[in-house]
Amino acid sequence: MAEQLVPILKVADTARSAEWYARLGFIKEFEHRYSDEFPGYAGIKKGDIEIHLSEHPGDATPDTLLYYWVEDVDLVAKEFGAELIEQSWGHEVHLTDPDGNRVRCATRKEA
Repeated sequence: MAEQLVPILKVADTARSAEWYARLGFIKEFEHRYSDEFPGYAGIKKGDIEIHLSEHPGDATPDTLLYYWVEDVDLVAKEFGAELIEQSWGHEVHLTDPDGNRVRCATRKEA
């Protein structure tokens, strides 16, 4: 198995967060909860990219920032109604998920 790093995001509701990330093309791979009274934990994936979503106290810090290189940031901007920001390396958009985690999506300029 190849090494892999999986970020964990603090969320209040794994189902709601998984739906939000689905707008970026992520699919929920699993969801775990010991019982209805316990916090949930879920994994979402897009290709080789995996993110875990946790309701558990202490698993992650709120207001995390992810930088996500995408093939076409214009499509992301359109999906979220976000403003495209011109950077020296390309275009990017700044998004915030339902739990305050920030996601900057960008497409590199062609050389």
